[in-house]
Amino acid sequence: MPTPALQLHLPIELVREPTLAEYLPGPNAEAVAAVRGTASGQGEPFIFLFGPPETGKTHLLQAACLAAARAGRQAHYIPLGRPGIAPDILEALERLDLVALDDVHRIAGQPAWERAVFDLFNRLRERGRALVAAAAQPPDDLALGLPDLRSRLHWGPRYRLLPLTEPDSETLLNESARRRGIPLPPEVTRYILTHHPRNPCALLDLVARIDSLSLREQRPPTIPLVRRIMRDDAGCD
Repeated sequence: MPTPALQLHLPIELVREPTLAEYLPGPNAEAVAAVRGTASGQGEPFIFLFGPPETGKTHLLQAACLAAARAGRQAHYIPLGRPGIAPDILEALERLDLVALDDVHRIAGQPAWERAVFDLFNRLRERGRALVAAAAQPPDDLALGLPDLRSRLHWGPRYRLLPLTEPDSETLLNESARRRGIPLPPEVTRYILTHHPRNPCALLDLVARIDSLSLREQRPPTIPLVRRIMRDDAGCD
């Protein structure tokens, strides 16, 4: 039987398929282990991740869906608050094994969205399904108008994600480049760490772009090449 692919409700182009193995745990090892357990169906049914930009929340949610799909489970990743989507996008998701809701803070104060997320929590729990949610702030700091939704966000463990240190970021860059078989000279690494966001998703996407352009132009990575790529690199949270 073929393994289900990572499914996205929106036409979001992923530069690569984010994996849990790619995410360097650093100070977030406990959170990564929890996400891995939930994705496999052996962990907590509800997890809430929060933290500032550049901590890899999006990477972990997308990677959880991919891990679940590779384990033969059905999973969807949904970035809340994305223009062009409506609360009805959450309908019938309780039939899935895992739902990942990103950017929960973006729907705070919007009654229709808050009610839709609240109802989804209840339906997932009734069906014994799993949910991983992420936001910029912890549940108590979200400007939610629906108290019952805040209580649902407390159902499972909550993990504050911390930014990677500079040594961790350097390790992530070098390990990702090594896996792809491309040399990443020290001066290029230093340039990236100085001029590019350090969240895991953005760094890994950058290495993927470096690999692609280096192969296309048949030359090793240089600072000018990286600078060209970074002009178009929007990064992710």
